[in-house]
Amino acid sequence: MATEPLSQKEIEDRLRELPGWSFQGDRITRAYRLSSHFAAVALVVHIARVQDELNHHSDLTLGYNTVSLSLRTHDAGGVVTEKDIRLATRVERIARAHDAE
Repeated sequence: MATEPLSQKEIEDRLRELPGWSFQGDRITRAYRLSSHFAAVALVVHIARVQDELNHHSDLTLGYNTVSLSLRTHDAGGVVTEKDIRLATRVERIARAHDAE
């Protein structure tokens, strides 16, 4: 079953529920700042576990004490779909548990 792209309005409406996330071009993005490099690495590991669970993977960048994500659905032509919103929602919960800003 094909995954349908969300309209720009649908994306903007859904992102109101996800503070800090933004829609840029063909993807949704978010960066988190953590207290240390170790905390950032731990967040990346937890995000990777959720991505495997959902079978939906983002572009994920680890900095010294930052983690950045860029989400779009490759198998739908590189657009934002419900899969991306679902992953962003899960990531947001994990990040709060890690005290990420």
